[in-house]
Amino acid sequence: MGRLRELAASFVVPGPAGVAVRDRLRVSDADAAVLTEVGVFLGSLASGDLAERSRQGLAHDATGRAVRKRALTGKSSARWAGSITKATHDQWALARRGQAAHLSRLRGQIASIEARLARPLGAKADRGAGLARGYALRGEWHAKSRRLHTLKDRLVVVEADWAAGRVHVVRGGKRLANTRHQLTAAGLSEQQWRQRWQAERMFLAADGESGKRFGNETIRITDTGKLTLKLPAPLAHLANAPHGRYVLDATVRFRHRGQEWRDRITANRAVAYRIHHDPVRGRWYVTASWQRAAVPVLPLEAALARGVVGVDMNDDHLAAWHLDVHGNPVGAPQRFFYDLTNSAEHRDAQIRHALSRLLHHTRRCGAAAIAIEDLDFTDSTSREKHGRNKRFRRLISRFPTAKLTARLVSMVAEQDIAIVAVDPAYTSGWGAQHWQKPLATPARTISRHDAASIAVGRRALGYPIRRRTTPLPAHQSDVQGHRTVQARPEARRREETRPHPPGPRTRCVPPEVERKRETSLPKTVRGSATEQQSWQQDSLPLSV
Repeated sequence: MGRLRELAASFVVPGPAGVAVRDRLRVSDADAAVLTEVGVFLGSLASGDLAERSRQGLAHDATGRAVRKRALTGKSSARWAGSITKATHDQWALARRGQAAHLSRLRGQIASIEARLARPLGAKADRGAGLARGYALRGEWHAKSRRLHTLKDRLVVVEADWAAGRVHVVRGGKRLANTRHQLTAAGLSEQQWRQRWQAERMFLAADGESGKRFGNETIRITDTGKLTLKLPAPLAHLANAPHGRYVLDATVRFRHRGQEWRDRITANRAVAYRIHHDPVRGRWYVTASWQRAAVPVLPLEAALARGVVGVDMNDDHLAAWHLDVHGNPVGAPQRFFYDLTNSAEHRDAQIRHALSRLLHHTRRCGAAAIAIEDLDFTDSTSREKHGRNKRFRRLISRFPTAKLTARLVSMVAEQDIAIVAVDPAYTSGWGAQHWQKPLATPARTISRHDAASIAVGRRALGYPIRRRTTPLPAHQSDVQGHRTVQARPEARRREETRPHPPGPRTRCVPPEVERKRETSLPKTVRGSATEQQSWQQDSLPLSV
């Protein structure tokens, strides 16, 4: 027990802070030309502002942003300038967070390699003493020592950039920029790459303003679906409506959360819009987003008042089991499969479909909470932790923990279902040890993942995973009552079903003794053992 780590307390996951919905814009050729020209022009302004923001580094303050916004206002408008400066600062902050994560990852890898290099070759790990295992071969030890110097050199560079506030950002994406040098391998022509590069670098996003008409003055969508765009000053000649505005022929209809969006714009509450182009499909889209009011987190006891559905997340399916308020599994286990071996759109659709079926099952069960594991595999994908087990490392790498959790939290927000996060330690092992065999029947096979879902649910409810059993009654009379007395803490194997040791007290004979008895007892013609027949001495013969 001394080697087991301390378990973290379960908690209710807070709901999402914002909402985003998307709809397709069926624009005409004229509308597409105007949107492209405006997006490319504003994208060039955003690129220059991002370069200026990166040069400021840690010296950025409100005064610096005001200077940048004032310079962009003369080239576009005050609202476009505000949206551009805010977007570039958010992009710089995102790159800064990524730099901090990269810095932490490098330090962790260096510490792991140094700990293993200090151990003798072939040495086994000792968790009690906190010692890592040594490398198996001398060649591997030498290769890791060289990699250690490489990582230290990278760490010096990243630490210098972090101290100076210098980040490396590519508008349009680093991967797409590197694809320019590998067009044949990517299966793209130069024109196709140019279209994708231009679409990624366009800027057509405007923040909302509460109190303004329909919640946004720059990109305005009315309750009837009419979309109008405030043109920058240099492109005012493209306007087809008064006050330098352009009205698109396409109409917008947000089918998902459309009523919520309509309520916001009717009340003139802030709604942010972003228009983007997909050159692969040749389609235009508009995305509306807004912030949600902060909802108090439901107490853990109230969320678990009607039981819970424990969920064990795997790389190809979700294993779920409904548990009542006492921690007892109810009904049969459920498995919701998905396939993550195709494109990103296919993977997202598979995850959404599996989570939808999970929510339907939770509502049918009558539970008001779903228990999931608070998983984070960021430190488990390295070779230093799992050695040469490439198959397991690939399994961990493609495990969609972040997507599953984020999508589940956003989907349950409208279903009045709480998400309870539990510590994932020992759920699979203890679940298989204590629940897999007792729940298996000839007609139902219980997998290790099904048993782990019970462990997750019991931990969320505050019960131990182990199945406590009551001791046997002293005698068979009715005065014994119901067997509710638990075993004392000093009793051995009190967490398991009580064994039946052989002996006269338990009237139990070992199987090997029973087999020996059956084979050693001679049988009569009638089939009964001679030892079981009454013995009588024959009378002496009176004569020979």
